[in-house]
Amino acid sequence: MKPLIFALYVAFACGDLRAQSNLWQPSTGHTQVSIWPGAVPDARPVAGPEGAAPSTDLVAGKPVIIVTNVSKPTMTVFSPMGKNTGVAVVVFPGGGYNVLAIDLEGTEVCDWLNSKGITGVLLKYRVPGAGPHYVPQLKRHVEPEVPGALEDAQRTVGLLRYNAAKWHIDPHKIGVIGFSAGGHLVVNVSTHFNPRAYSPVDAADRESCRPDFGIAIYPGHMTENTTNEFELNPLIPVSGGMPPQFLLQAEDDDVDGVQQSLVYYIGLKEAGVPVEMHLYAHGGHAFGLRRSKFPITEWPQLVEKWLGTIGMISQ
Repeated sequence: MKPLIFALYVAFACGDLRAQSNLWQPSTGHTQVSIWPGAVPDARPVAGPEGAAPSTDLVAGKPVIIVTNVSKPTMTVFSPMGKNTGVAVVVFPGGGYNVLAIDLEGTEVCDWLNSKGITGVLLKYRVPGAGPHYVPQLKRHVEPEVPGALEDAQRTVGLLRYNAAKWHIDPHKIGVIGFSAGGHLVVNVSTHFNPRAYSPVDAADRESCRPDFGIAIYPGHMTENTTNEFELNPLIPVSGGMPPQFLLQAEDDDVDGVQQSLVYYIGLKEAGVPVEMHLYAHGGHAFGLRRSKFPITEWPQLVEKWLGTIGMISQ
């Protein structure tokens, strides 16, 4: 599969997408809420105003809505209409920490979670440059000046715990799911939860920001900052105190190779962290939940079964 998300980033940088004047808004009945009560901590300037536009590249015959230049992170709560299991999952879209694939790996994921009685919480975290990202001019990945995306993720998990009763959530059943760079953010918040990356701003920050489980779908940035091709990124401090993890990747992923999941899996096993990994021969990268001819397209059913095995939902 064509490295879609990187292509989308280049397209935005070169003005090769349709008009960016529109701001992304969730569907009717859902409202974006700023996750920070005042100034965003460690704020960095962005190149222009926030924008959203459909891609010219298609996934399963449809464009992907791409959001760029996010300086004011928000969360949107998607509550299930019928059965409510009490489980909540924060959703981290991918996009190389440069843009966000807000529908493919965001709203469509929340819709699926809702169909299973799970609250989906879409995090529109800061981009670009708020996590490890590729800089075309340097032709290499660089670490962020400040971990803005991690700060946004930690803040959101704490906010959900603080407002659990309001949103009909079990505060002990709050997990995270992410795709590509969002998969790395799953790993980051699963390994960096004490202390927080920012100074507390209110009572919500007294709640734990450790997720109760993490689901990393074709994660990236797992082998950077090493001299060995098959070595876990030393900035990912795996430890026995981490929550259970679920990993999924295709062996023909030509953006984030399968070694990304493999090195993380080995690190988790060595630390005694419960982990389940599924590898498939075909599927590529950046497919989200959109159907394809490959068996990997059934991955949501695997997640559902896994959530039952770790006691989050009834089996």
